[in-house]
Amino acid sequence: MPAKRELTMRQIRQMLRLARDGVSAREIGRTLGVARSTIQDNLKRASTAGLAWPLAGDLTDAVLEQRLFAHAGVRRGFRRRREPDWASLACELKRPGVNLMVLWEEYRAVHPEGYGYSRFCDLFREFDRRLSPTMRQDHPAGDKVFVDYSGKKIMIVDRETGVVRDAEIFVAVLGASNYTYAEATWTQTLPDWIEAHVRMFRFFGGVPRLVVPDNLKSGVHRASFYDPEINRSYGMMASHYGVGVLPARPRKPRDKAKVEAGVRFAQTYILGRLRRQTFFSLAEANAAIAAALERINAHIMRRLGVSRRQLFETVEMSVLASLPDADYQFAEWRVARVSLDYHVEIDGFFYSPVGRSKSPGYGHLKLPHLMIAVSAAEQQ
Repeated sequence: MPAKRELTMRQIRQMLRLARDGVSAREIGRTLGVARSTIQDNLKRASTAGLAWPLAGDLTDAVLEQRLFAHAGVRRGFRRRREPDWASLACELKRPGVNLMVLWEEYRAVHPEGYGYSRFCDLFREFDRRLSPTMRQDHPAGDKVFVDYSGKKIMIVDRETGVVRDAEIFVAVLGASNYTYAEATWTQTLPDWIEAHVRMFRFFGGVPRLVVPDNLKSGVHRASFYDPEINRSYGMMASHYGVGVLPARPRKPRDKAKVEAGVRFAQTYILGRLRRQTFFSLAEANAAIAAALERINAHIMRRLGVSRRQLFETVEMSVLASLPDADYQFAEWRVARVSLDYHVEIDGFFYSPVGRSKSPGYGHLKLPHLMIAVSAAEQQ
């Protein structure tokens, strides 16, 4: 950093005049009200800069200060060696198997006179800290998608009755690229929750390794810090797509910081920009949300200099697992008591189990949108 100046330019001119007259540094310090060491330091600077009393008449205070206190090394913000594009390296670091050693070796192959590994890491972490004031979570490409509902809702008007109904906004954000998906659903209930996941996977065109939901009842039957219990229907959907479910810990919003930020960003682009539009159906609202999503994913991220879509297409899309041949068909699990005639009643209709369980566990009856678990004891 530049040296600290403790004297005004007027005091420095007076100091040079007194020094020319043979006054000691101690006496000059007493006259100016500063320490002798300060006077000695400034006299040394003046001698190094070739300045002595009387000064030239055209020597302004700004030029005098520059000659006395200009930093001896490189100017601030200037690097002696060639630096890589840190933003592009931050994107490359999201690729599977890429670490700072790999990036440094590629950097030195292009710039043999460049920074050593430790300095390279220090400079990268300095750039990385500027991306966020809190601890950053590194998410490899294709690893996680964070899902949640926005706390704010979008209003939909019934065209015939004029009744206003609020719809929920489902938001999903991929960890590595921040690629965002959103849609409006009527509720947060299990059918809407799972169908939103199905459309989300279809939108991404692939499946990440893990889904990180909040602890809402539609996804997590019993929240736990160490061993959460996933809703059975939600688990069947995850099994169909071959994806794991890792719920965020209760009262730990930073476990899903990606979707928290994505929710705020989506609210700005969706609720903020669509607030003056009136929607008369869920399909109209989702068409407007889809257009807003295009703007969200095309928006250039300030620090990285690329859009979410570019980052998704170059880094994350190729490492997502393939979608299954068919979308998941929603099924709900219930425990039902079998009557004496081997029928169960569901929503006013009677169904007969297709067969008995061969084990002393449960027999299963699969109906449209319903999976019934029937205990062996109840079948006898």
